Amino acid sequence: MSTADFIENRTFDEIRLGEVGRLSRALAPEDLELSRALVGGLSNGAEPAWTVWSAGLLTATFGLRLPGPGAETISQTLRFLTAPTVGDTVTATVEAREKTANNVVVFDCRLNGSRGELLANGSAEVRAPAEKLRRAVEVPPDIRVSDHDGYRRLIDATRGGAPAATAIVHPCSAAALLAAVDAAEAGLIAPILVGPEGKIRKAAEEAGKDLSDFRIVPAAHSHEAAAKAVELVRSGQVQLLMKGSLHTDELMGAVVASATGLRTERRISHVYVMDVPSHPAPLLITDAAINIAPTLLEKADIIRNAIDLAHVIGIAQPRVAILSAVETVNPALPSTLEAAALCKMADRGQIAGGLLDGPLAFDNAVSEAAAAEKGIVSPVAGKADILVAPTLEAGNMLAKQLTFLGGADAAGVVLGARVPIILTSRADSLRTRLASCAVAVLMARAATKAAPGLAKEPTA
Repeated sequence: MSTADFIENRTFDEIRLGEVGRLSRALAPEDLELSRALVGGLSNGAEPAWTVWSAGLLTATFGLRLPGPGAETISQTLRFLTAPTVGDTVTATVEAREKTANNVVVFDCRLNGSRGELLANGSAEVRAPAEKLRRAVEVPPDIRVSDHDGYRRLIDATRGGAPAATAIVHPCSAAALLAAVDAAEAGLIAPILVGPEGKIRKAAEEAGKDLSDFRIVPAAHSHEAAAKAVELVRSGQVQLLMKGSLHTDELMGAVVASATGLRTERRISHVYVMDVPSHPAPLLITDAAINIAPTLLEKADIIRNAIDLAHVIGIAQPRVAILSAVETVNPALPSTLEAAALCKMADRGQIAGGLLDGPLAFDNAVSEAAAAEKGIVSPVAGKADILVAPTLEAGNMLAKQLTFLGGADAAGVVLGARVPIILTSRADSLRTRLASCAVAVLMARAATKAAPGLAKEPTA
């Protein structure tokens, strides 16, 4: 039996680059039998039948989720890596990459299995509807139509404001340049390209992008590019920094330089904003990129930075879980002692703006059932918005496990400097890159409203 529901489409004009639609279905034996019939019974195996079934799942995603009613699939090109087994839940994800003539949208497509493994990927061209439609549909109970797209809400929250002037540091690869140009085309940033002009123009040629609308600030090499980008911040010409094709250490070295850098009274730290398909809300993970083994006082600043970000993205009183391997204080595990101390600091008003609890293990930080099983009574346990890792290693592994096994996206930003810093990776999807820019733009706007001008200089 199926259940009635209403779905509303996204018109061509409404669709934003980086927007995502998802649809999941359990692979049943009859699915493969029907697909085998469609391919003429060429094989008793799952592989040929799976390719037909997957194409249908993607077409259903376009029709049910994005763009929705009125969508017309023109073409699909898929690369099949492995076939699922009967009973597996397959999730189709489509991401808007390009808008072309005649209302056609080019989508990046991927299909993941129950454990997050990549089954197939590719692209599709879909003609999006020009008119708004809302229809009642009969959705089989084993199909899940997901509207979980926190990143779209983040990007939409930036609409209506001017693009943020952003120094792109050493964008000398096609991937780095595309990240900046995509964000500019989405109306998020106004890039200033800082680096060797010849290399930047070569990267633009490889990426097929026109740089005539962008200012280039010449720099001989990556170190000079980082220094010049920081100077653009200090002179008030840009609101954001964005990493190009240089090592993070090079950029951060210029940022933290004592005499010429961008340090404030806050410790600089990194926050991932994770969009996890199986989780109902964004998860903020910190610190997974900057502070290797932070001290107690450094962790306090790491938490303050994450709380500030949570406020900006609409979480009024974020629940902060300070992670360890266990949920009880144990002198043999220093992270549990620091967690207890941080909670007491919050009790005394030294850390404000959120609810803190710890130590908490990961399971009882994000699962109410796991917390109840352990008998943990807490406003944070099972409902955490922010996960504070004990070390960089732990935070980095946690974020990457959610990404590669859980199908999560990880937008990242560095906070605590005089301006937000966008760190993107070559492996990031367009959606993730745009979300990283959106978070940074929202942080910059909030800082300007709170205290116009540059942040405070570091205290002695």
